Amino acid sequence: MTASATHGADAVKDAASTDARTAPVAAYQVIENMTKEEIAAWRVADLPDRPSAAARNLDIGFPCGWYPLMLCDELAVGQVKPLRYFAQDLVIWRGEDGKARLMDAYCAHLGAHLGHGGKVQGNLLECPFHAWRYDGDEGLVKEIPYSTVIPPQVKRKCKETWPIQEKNRIIWTYYHPEGEEPPYDVVELPEATDPEWSEFDEVRWTIFGSIQNMAENGVDFPHFTYIHGVASPPEAELTWGEWNREGIVRAKMGTPKGVVDGKITSISNGPGQNWVRFEGICETLLIACITPVELDKLEVRYFYTQPKSQIEGPMAGLARAIIKDVNKQLDQDKVVWDRMKFTPDAIICKGDGPIPKFRQFYARYYAEGQGVPGSVTVEA
Repeated sequence: MTASATHGADAVKDAASTDARTAPVAAYQVIENMTKEEIAAWRVADLPDRPSAAARNLDIGFPCGWYPLMLCDELAVGQVKPLRYFAQDLVIWRGEDGKARLMDAYCAHLGAHLGHGGKVQGNLLECPFHAWRYDGDEGLVKEIPYSTVIPPQVKRKCKETWPIQEKNRIIWTYYHPEGEEPPYDVVELPEATDPEWSEFDEVRWTIFGSIQNMAENGVDFPHFTYIHGVASPPEAELTWGEWNREGIVRAKMGTPKGVVDGKITSISNGPGQNWVRFEGICETLLIACITPVELDKLEVRYFYTQPKSQIEGPMAGLARAIIKDVNKQLDQDKVVWDRMKFTPDAIICKGDGPIPKFRQFYARYYAEGQGVPGSVTVEA
């Protein structure tokens, strides 16, 4: 990847001497002169005065699937945290039994936010206002310390509870606007918990766009030339399952040990669980945690892990370079994603990649009445 990007940059320089058009990697000029600290701040900074979600055709709902919330070790036993995802206020806590529970945030009594000052009592969540205690499995009130009577409206399910799975050192929840049960599970990735692999190296972004636009980027092959400066677009082997999709890119890559056969495998299990394996240069697993906050705002956390034998040995520099290059490419994409519309009636030309196929497939993630048709106009 790094070698091809360098090749692409050289090609751009050559073209610049005879071509007055903007260089293909112009998007990166926004941040190319920033310091490391400035880039880190820019990645998560607010973008004020941006157009509304409706003006950008992003008001289509959220695709249904498993989404990451936080690392498992970011929620201790007895801890309560407020969350904001899927344009909803939520509260998460870990009971004395070690189990994480997620529920909508507002008390059914007088509307206090349970995530601010709420307490764990056993496995129940206690409201900070009047100490009503909620069961996060059944979504009802189990105890009111000052009253001998629990109102019948809250003795039955009165709160939306969310499915939770803890896998790959990450807490996941399943989103469906009507609360339907998950049709599949989070996939376990052995590298994430292998003691021979490193602790997670984390990088964060805030993207002001939609998860569908981000996902579609993976099959938009020409943009690798015009955004990332790659000499030629990648050729991927694509497969489509019931809920998952996979892309494999194979390439000859230069390393300190000479040219090797490189392989990059990108897999998505639903819209919210995404991971990439890099093989050949330096073994790397990237878990791309992308969760919608609002219709036009995403929280992005990239977690990288690599074999300890590589990052502590002679390949250490190359291992760091792979992570740096992937981060740089997301920085370049962010410049576009933060300001782009979703174009449901896009006009696709020869060479654009399988965008119509992707949209047809991706439509299955939306609940009935949400999302957009997968149709586009294809021009020869």
